[in-house]
This record gives sequence, structure tokens and C-alpha cells, in this order.
Amino acid sequence: MTARARWHLPFMFGTLLLAGCGGSDVTEARVEAAVAGTFANLVHAQLARMGLTEMPVRSLRVAASCYRAAGERRGAGEWVCTVVWSGPNGVTLRDTYDLSVGANACYAAALGGTAEALGGPIVAGSDGRQVRNLLYAFDGCFDPF
Repeated sequence: MTARARWHLPFMFGTLLLAGCGGSDVTEARVEAAVAGTFANLVHAQLARMGLTEMPVRSLRVAASCYRAAGERRGAGEWVCTVVWSGPNGVTLRDTYDLSVGANACYAAALGGTAEALGGPIVAGSDGRQVRNLLYAFDGCFDPF
């Protein structure tokens, strides 16, 4: 093997490794599923914390529609998710979250725009005590595979 060929070998090996990696494992579908599932669990927990009638997670209908702020359909970065949800009473609510999603498949979500429907970071429970609003900002991770 010539010296020139030995010099190119690491670059060729690196190119082959990168070619086999494919795209990002952070996809629209995975982000949507993670946000919807986490949101449903947090609604259930928040109702209990506020002393309101509890609602089983399975009786909530939650769907998230997410997109990258940069316009792509995959990859780490800034995302926006609209969560449409309703409970057994059938009233549909819509909330929008700004997400920061890492390449490690973990995200931080914060309520975007106005917080009228869900309130601020602190809300009053049924007994008047102040409780942290679990739906105002939350984080989570998802399986990237």
C-alpha cells in the first residue's frame, strides 16, 4: 500500500461510517407521540394535585401535531407542538408548546403564546392553595429507535 493510499484510508472509512448512519432519529412522529403521552399523564397528575375530579389517562384524547421551526421534519433543534385534547365531557382544548429537542431524544416544552387555557406556572387548587402547574412547562425523553 502506498503512502498516499494509507493517508486516504481513514477518510474513506469515515465516509463509509457516515453513509451508514442515515438521518436523525429525532422524527416528527416520535416527538408527537412523546409529547402526547407525557401531556396525558401530566393532565391526570395535575387534576389530582389540584383536588379536582380525577380522570383516567385512558379517558383523555390527546393528539400532538409538531413541526421543526426550521421547516425540516426531523432532527434536534427548536420545534413547535400543538396539543389538541379533550376529556370525557368532550370539550376540545388546544395548547401550543415551544420545544427544544436534543439529539439525545430528550426535550423541554414550555407553553407558548398565551397561557389563558392552562394558566401560568402556579395555579389555584380547588381548596385555594397554590400548586405548581405541571402543564405549563415539562420535559421528557423518548426512544429514538
